[in-house]
Amino acid sequence: MNTAATIKKKGDKGVVMEGMLAGWYAKNTRGEIAEMEKEARAIAASLPPAAAVLEVAPGPGYLAVALAKLGAYRVAGLDISRSFVRIAKAGARKAGVKVDFRHGDITEAPFATDSFDFVVCRAAFKNFANPTAALAEMHRMLKPGGQALIIDMSRDATDPAIDELVDGMHLGALDGFMTRRIFKGTLRKRALSPTGFAALAAASPFGRADIMAEGIGLEVRLRKAG
Repeated sequence: MNTAATIKKKGDKGVVMEGMLAGWYAKNTRGEIAEMEKEARAIAASLPPAAAVLEVAPGPGYLAVALAKLGAYRVAGLDISRSFVRIAKAGARKAGVKVDFRHGDITEAPFATDSFDFVVCRAAFKNFANPTAALAEMHRMLKPGGQALIIDMSRDATDPAIDELVDGMHLGALDGFMTRRIFKGTLRKRALSPTGFAALAAASPFGRADIMAEGIGLEVRLRKAG
């Protein structure tokens, strides 16, 4: 994975966030930490004691760190951005928790088969160049009976719903403008609709998915038979 062509084929669509771009994203999503902590509590409510949890594409690592702070879970993170891995590791050290953040590609994940009780991917699945392979790897890494949760934008998201979301981020004028442009001009085009996600899940080793649409987003739950 040391050429641009390889990253395009196996990694994310477009440019992988590195350097200043990764730092900009981490700064502008820091306001979501309280939401990440709430989401972590909701995930933890369904986890067995001492569960092994993987966050795919954790970015700055806010959700993974929040999960690690809740109990004796074995938490890992896998991101294609080396900058995000560094940022996430620093965040875990500052929080005083242990998270196994690694650099790597979800289509060739460096974890053994049947390793995790739960896999979560938040706000990143739409960026995967090979979503079919990504789902297959999530399924492989889950233990029998394990679950995956994908939370992401829907292709059906409306402009007013996007505006409402960005307004709630309380960004500055320039950052708000840029964020709206990214959501409307790039991310929505990459995203899947509920119908599209259902078809993708049906063709994957999972076989099916439970999909809930709300606001601009989708919540997709998948289970590995066991």
